[in-house]
Amino acid sequence: MNITKTQIDALNAVITIAITKEDYATQVDKKLYDYKKTAAISGFRKGAVPMSVIQKQYGKPVLQEEVNKVLQASLSKYLSSERLDLLGNPIPRMDQTIDWDQDEFSFDFEIGLAPEFVVDLSATKNVTRYTIIADDKMLNDQVDRIAKQYGKLISQSEVKEDFEVRGTFTNEENGIIAPANFGLDIFANKKVAKAFIGKKVGDVVAIETKGLFDDDHKLMDYLKIGHDDVHGLDITVDFTIEEINAIEKAEFNQELFDKIFGAGIISSIDELKAKIKEDAEVQFAQQSDQKFLNDVTDSLIENTKFDLPSLFLKKWMKTMGETPLPDDQIEEEYAKAEKGLRFQLIEGRVMAENKLQITFEDLKAHTAVIIKKQMAQFGQLDPSDEEVAGIVARVMGNQDEVKRLSEQVMGEKMIGLYNEKVKTKSKEVNYDQFVKEMYGE
Repeated sequence: MNITKTQIDALNAVITIAITKEDYATQVDKKLYDYKKTAAISGFRKGAVPMSVIQKQYGKPVLQEEVNKVLQASLSKYLSSERLDLLGNPIPRMDQTIDWDQDEFSFDFEIGLAPEFVVDLSATKNVTRYTIIADDKMLNDQVDRIAKQYGKLISQSEVKEDFEVRGTFTNEENGIIAPANFGLDIFANKKVAKAFIGKKVGDVVAIETKGLFDDDHKLMDYLKIGHDDVHGLDITVDFTIEEINAIEKAEFNQELFDKIFGAGIISSIDELKAKIKEDAEVQFAQQSDQKFLNDVTDSLIENTKFDLPSLFLKKWMKTMGETPLPDDQIEEEYAKAEKGLRFQLIEGRVMAENKLQITFEDLKAHTAVIIKKQMAQFGQLDPSDEEVAGIVARVMGNQDEVKRLSEQVMGEKMIGLYNEKVKTKSKEVNYDQFVKEMYGE
């Protein structure tokens, strides 16, 4: 056997695998001998079929099967030993004709190679690092929501501006059936709020999801749909009104503070606002980090220039499905995938050059922090190390969870690296201003 690589250009090459009879003859003979022992052919006793008959009936299919096994094993071993940085998978040359009556065969495979390029983090441009503050308006709004949340409901016959409605969001096509209870101030789109005014129990309000909330992630809570489906969701959902209530706001006193936070933790409106501010700004920091990571990524993609073996990748994409896609659809799919591929290459280069790795201990520690936060939400403020470790072990046994957690840990490591090496402008904003910066609204 002889394997050679012919470089076409910096991003494309052809691997040629020449196979001789010595590479496959033993396997073919063994397979045919096994057929001879078990073959049931008319006119011959089982196990007594002449090898010439076996060869005539099974020889060529067995030859093709065993040569293909040798070919695939050899190609895999060669790619591993040469440590080629491939994009996609090798594609057999379609214009080659194989004469199976010969003893020696030659097979060509096209490959696409990852480009060489440099990622200069210090050259990243126009990235802003946001510090999001919980301003007085937000704190007052939150205090008002708490007063409503713990207030008294008084049934009403029709909707007015400060009332709450309970009912169900539905969209049959998208499988949405989501009970909800809310005040009209939840909507960023004020036209939606106005559409409820004057409605009665049993009425249905049609609602457009695009721009419905100040943050698309709220669609996850109200429509009970997944994270991957909410960004830019543009459908119509119906809300059927089942109950209408006015709210007699709760009085803030020690009894209410103890009910919400536990005995003696909060004792005044000022302390309540301080607690709201602290919790909110922790969450805001996470959102700021995510935007920072996204903005650096976009800047790196825009400013890190390199070519891709696009013709090869389109050809490879065409072979991926059971049914080949037409050329116009391949062009469309490649246009969608190109930015993601560039991001993967840049991210991989950044990780390699800065020796960013995820250890098992990193994953365990990250998972433990998440579990403790979740347990605290359900009142378990001081779980034992053994209890947390047991839950961590169960989570780590789920490969999908491990993959998701690994992405989170690597994201944190990337943010830490970018904080250190990327030049940024600093800007302090409230949450509403941040949303406008994020969504351009």
